[in-house]
Amino acid sequence: MTLDAPETKIVETARVACDGGEGALGHPRVWLQIPEDTGWVECPYCDCKYVLSEHNAQ
Repeated sequence: MTLDAPETKIVETARVACDGGEGALGHPRVWLQIPEDTGWVECPYCDCKYVLSEHNAQ
């Protein structure tokens, strides 16, 4: 069995909400803060990676 790689989303703001995106199959909504030094954060529930758009361009 192989696992799909976690999703990566490019975002415009440093504060993002993640709920798993699958309605009842998702997870509790959590608010995540993207650190300025890394430019990305991962959701502790679903491992979705949120990348701040200005860091993605580098």
